[in-house]
Amino acid sequence: MGRVTSWEMSHYCVRCGTELVTRVIEGHELEACPNDDFVLWRDPKVASAVVVEVDGGVVLGRRAIEPGYGLWCLPGGFVNDDEHPAEAAMRECLEEISAAVELTSLIGVYHVPKQDAPSMVGIAYQARLVDGARLEPGVEMLEVGVFPIDSIPPLAFPSHRYVLDEFLKSRASAEESSTQRVAAKAQRETRPSPTQARPRPPRKP
Repeated sequence: MGRVTSWEMSHYCVRCGTELVTRVIEGHELEACPNDDFVLWRDPKVASAVVVEVDGGVVLGRRAIEPGYGLWCLPGGFVNDDEHPAEAAMRECLEEISAAVELTSLIGVYHVPKQDAPSMVGIAYQARLVDGARLEPGVEMLEVGVFPIDSIPPLAFPSHRYVLDEFLKSRASAEESSTQRVAAKAQRETRPSPTQARPRPPRKP
């Protein structure tokens, strides 16, 4: 059963102003009004994360804000109400690494559970820099760097480690598929065609 976790503040009914109490609704403990049917549902926030590839490595920023001050992270952030998640991902790259990017694929969708704040639904993209774009730290970053995938520094968020792992899986799968296609094409090209394999009939005298 889900449980209500106190965020160190009281919540009140938007209809009658009464302080909410804990009730069990659909198997979860939620804050609800004792006088009417208002329920404070704990809907997740939606966030983006972007794996930007540069020269075989990935772009990370060292955070200038909490949480995770001084640690590294992928560019990304919350999706605004009026934004498509892909638009939010590109906007966050402009804000955090000062570079325009082109999204090249969807890495995946994942869940980030939290106890003291709304949980999150993360949407991760793969991207490349737009031609001529240069990396510079935005106001929320101390610095920006490109790191080999096997030399990633300490990350601020475990979810970003998950995203990088999923990125590696997708890249390995794409490389395997490409190798299989090349092998299949080579096999087709070396196999004799039916016309070439058919013996010629004997010439009549």
